[in-house]
Amino acid sequence: MDTARRLTSSMSGITLFFSRGAGLRSWTCPFLLLLTFSSSLPASAKPDSLKDVTDGDWEKIMTGEWMIEFYAPWCPACQQLQAVWKEFADWGDDMGINVAKVDVTEQPGLSGRFIITSLPTIYHCKDGVFRKYHGARTKEDFLSFVDEQKWKNTEPISSWFGPSSFLMNSMSALFKLSMFIRRCHNYMTEQLGIPVWGSYVIFGLVTLFAGLTLGLLLVFIADYVFPSRRFSSHDYYQKKQSMEQSRLIQNQDEDQEADGEEDDDEEEEEDQGRAWRRQRQSPEGQGYPDEALRKRAVASREEDEEDG
Repeated sequence: MDTARRLTSSMSGITLFFSRGAGLRSWTCPFLLLLTFSSSLPASAKPDSLKDVTDGDWEKIMTGEWMIEFYAPWCPACQQLQAVWKEFADWGDDMGINVAKVDVTEQPGLSGRFIITSLPTIYHCKDGVFRKYHGARTKEDFLSFVDEQKWKNTEPISSWFGPSSFLMNSMSALFKLSMFIRRCHNYMTEQLGIPVWGSYVIFGLVTLFAGLTLGLLLVFIADYVFPSRRFSSHDYYQKKQSMEQSRLIQNQDEDQEADGEEDDDEEEEEDQGRAWRRQRQSPEGQGYPDEALRKRAVASREEDEEDG
């Protein structure tokens, strides 16, 4: 209504001006009309300086300088910080820094990617290097932290725990899965009217089926990579048979050698016994004890072997 009233008054003024100023040229009319319309339109609203970061576009924070707040709407400390954080964001363009916020209830993947264990949590990022902010939560402290580059005194997050690492990608997927399960549980209990215990039974059966499927898949993969013996090639059986035959022949040779050694020992004992009996029956051995005769028989046999 105000815009229409301003347009009407402006057009009336232009008509009166042209009716009195006959000396003006006709080309000034379009210019005055354009000026009138531009002045009558309302000024466009200033874009919001506080940016939102989601699971889909979080990679944009890997370039440039960022200050990011992780919050939850139900958190009292986060609610107290919102006004200060908005004032700090208004200074972002002047300081050449991007100020953003992340709602962990709506972005569970980012909550797992940054391991958010307390709220609110603030991170500083400079060209993909992340540092956790531990200072006071006032606008002046935020400004001095960025302007005086106090973030250089803070140890950066290790690359192993960086948001783009494999470990943090896995954590993000795990948090997304947990949030998906929670939403499914709420849908079944609130929308479908399924009892809580019924929802637990359904999730238990799904987990069991998923485990069996994954186990069967792993068995197939292992059997493909390391095939069982019955599916091995013919060369494998030939090689195995030759190894068994060689092992059998070796065992037979060892048994024969052991039998030969036992036979030699028995023959040696028999020779010693015969020598002892001859010594015992001879006239010289009548007055000696058995042990002495046995030693003499062994000694004489050893002398015969050395002479031979």
